[in-house]
Amino acid sequence: MTPTDPTPAADPTPVADPTPAADPTDPTPAADPTDPTPIDRAPIVIERITIPQTIDAPDAADFVETVAVENAIRADAIGSDDLAWLPDEQLPNWLDAYKDMRWYVVRDAGRIVATGSYESRLDGDGASTAYVDVMVLPSHRRRGIGSALLAHVEEVARREGRTQAIAYVRSTGEAEPRLLPPTGAGSVGAGDAAVQLLQGAGWVLGQVVRCSRLALPVDEEALAGIRDRARAAAGDDYRLHTWVGRSPERWLDDLAALETRMSTDAPSGGVDEPEDVWTPERFRDAEEKALAGPRTRFTAVVEHVPTGRLAGFSQLEAPAERSRPAFQQDTLVLREHRGHRLGWLLKIATTDLLTAERPGHPGVFTFNAEENRPMLDVNEAVGFVPFEYEGVWSRRLRP
Repeated sequence: MTPTDPTPAADPTPVADPTPAADPTDPTPAADPTDPTPIDRAPIVIERITIPQTIDAPDAADFVETVAVENAIRADAIGSDDLAWLPDEQLPNWLDAYKDMRWYVVRDAGRIVATGSYESRLDGDGASTAYVDVMVLPSHRRRGIGSALLAHVEEVARREGRTQAIAYVRSTGEAEPRLLPPTGAGSVGAGDAAVQLLQGAGWVLGQVVRCSRLALPVDEEALAGIRDRARAAAGDDYRLHTWVGRSPERWLDDLAALETRMSTDAPSGGVDEPEDVWTPERFRDAEEKALAGPRTRFTAVVEHVPTGRLAGFSQLEAPAERSRPAFQQDTLVLREHRGHRLGWLLKIATTDLLTAERPGHPGVFTFNAEENRPMLDVNEAVGFVPFEYEGVWSRRLRP
């Protein structure tokens, strides 16, 4: 971990989970008692792994294996490696000096079979909330492992004084009946095992997020028409700027303000998302860590010419291998500047920049709230189509 991280690099010994292996709220049946798998003959043990400083460090093996396990679980769910992030691509996020981040695993015969992550801000309103995630290999489900990991990361959050936990959980299948969030936009399968587990543990569905995919290259004739309409709507009051890699010093204050507004301006449905304050120093630190990894960052911003301040931004990151897809990162137009198709202008600009600088990537993925119709309109106009969905769940934590 970074020197400023207040948590230890790793627990010196495995941590026995305080909950029993078979959680009575787990909707799935317990493992067959005749199953000879070693993990079924012993209590579930939850262990915190080390976050290495580099991927080739002597203590990086567990981190690399944990990333591989999570990528395998995603690939099983969607049928491809499209959403995979490699260890050296993930590491910069785990070395964020402004967050408390911990990764837990469960092993079977020495092999990692399940993961549970915990993340929280160190100060400000965001310090009240923990973001958690639990993933279990298909071969080791229905044994209480997911329930034990969920209970463990919740307990970590309580011990650290967090009052809320939020989780983004993949929604699988289209079977009826459906469970709707308070927004009424999107749904998840009410019979899904993960949904039943979360509901049984006191979690509430607050939002549905759509993952969309844009196939590249985009039809240039269709894109040109959208580009022209966006430029006409923006008029002379707005000026587009783009760059690859490190952001110009002149825009750091505005970029930090835009990142802060991402936590307050973006739709959050029925989830109480706290304000996450960014400073220019935090923005630069996060950017430098990201750029130290193998992915390339493409940025587009819109300047409000009369004030000289940024009205919106969009970032896109592409892996080194051009056979793999790129990912749209944060995109925001400030509320006070909406209605000028600046979102269209930004989305097209990052796509244009990627195509010009790094042609050959097969597509771009982006994530948006299902109730965020203005941004979905932008995506659909450019050519994005739905790929998968996630439910955003939250739970109030009592001391």
